[in-house]
Amino acid sequence: MEEFLKQNYFLLTYSVEFLAAVIGLILFKKYSHVAAKFLIYFLVFAFFIDLLHSYPQYLKSLNKFDLIEGTLIEKNYWLSNIFWFGGVVSFLFYVNYKISSNPRFRIALKYCFIAYVVLFILYGIFNFDLLFTTLNSFVAVLSLWMVLVCSSVFYVEILQSNLIFQFYKTIYFYINTCFLLWSILIVPIVFYEIYFSTADWNFVILKWQIYLSVNFIFYLTLTIALICCRSETK
Repeated sequence: MEEFLKQNYFLLTYSVEFLAAVIGLILFKKYSHVAAKFLIYFLVFAFFIDLLHSYPQYLKSLNKFDLIEGTLIEKNYWLSNIFWFGGVVSFLFYVNYKISSNPRFRIALKYCFIAYVVLFILYGIFNFDLLFTTLNSFVAVLSLWMVLVCSSVFYVEILQSNLIFQFYKTIYFYINTCFLLWSILIVPIVFYEIYFSTADWNFVILKWQIYLSVNFIFYLTLTIALICCRSETK
């Protein structure tokens, strides 16, 4: 199992991401008139970001690692901190803001997101190097907080509407649930990132197993939701 993960972890991850992105593009016309189309944009974006995420390995295989060695981008943590955590929050906020029909909820979402962006930027200014040297626990927890806000607003609003009787038919339920569960399961691992080293293969394999399981459930659930859910009205 360990040897299999060492050799195939990235292939398996890219495969399920690619499948979700391709299915999304095939079904784009179904959602082109509603906010759910941004899920398809996100899936394509996530696939290419994850390909880019492996640039240190690409450069090492080409014997060109010296081009970034000793620089801030020597490691790929900045992509996760900025584009993954920040990207997830921005996507989930925008979708829920677009579909919300309650003015008070929209205002709450907007100001929470502004607070998130301000805190993210301020932290980045005063801790610039930390964004490039490790998966940052502050950024991860801050992003989890915003995901909780977005999902909570959606769940409360759907509980107050007639959609509660057919919640399982709307793709926005699966979007919020998948992103919420992904954040809850992934963020705690960030606190143990210090142990992510080939000097401790037990932790590396455990982390890969968790990531692979979560990502498979995440992308496959969203893929099935895109296929099976009804066409939305907004």
